[in-house]
Amino acid sequence: MSRAFVKEPDGGEVFEDVPEKLISEHPNLVTPEGLALIETYSKNAHSAHAAAQLANDRGTLARAARDLRYWSQRLSTAEVQPAPLNVKTVQFGSTVTLRRDDGRQQKFRIVGEDEANPAQGSISYVAPLAQALLGKSVGDVARAGQGEAEILTIG
Repeated sequence: MSRAFVKEPDGGEVFEDVPEKLISEHPNLVTPEGLALIETYSKNAHSAHAAAQLANDRGTLARAARDLRYWSQRLSTAEVQPAPLNVKTVQFGSTVTLRRDDGRQQKFRIVGEDEANPAQGSISYVAPLAQALLGKSVGDVARAGQGEAEILTIG
């Protein structure tokens, strides 16, 4: 298990590098809600960084600085996308209801990478399912995992 630092027997601290959070190669497209989320994460990262500085906690400071770099970069590159006006085709920001091969119905909203949460009903626009759905219309069939899914509604 990697730790930010370990205590040496003589009481000195040896620091390991805290790995950077990977920045996606894709454009940082976000919904207005996604921008608000990134702003909150960035604000929290600033607070955590300041608290770690005050506490003089070098390990926590290293992790907080890494998080602050990540969220600052994500905030500076965010490209807010307006809500889709056309509900005839699946686009970034669309909410899509699907019927899977096994009859299950699922509803997903296509959003930015940092705001995606499949358990909460949102998927990243770069996810394979979203890529398969983009540009399709109601009644179209798209690849969904090992099977297929029919688009029932677009909102």
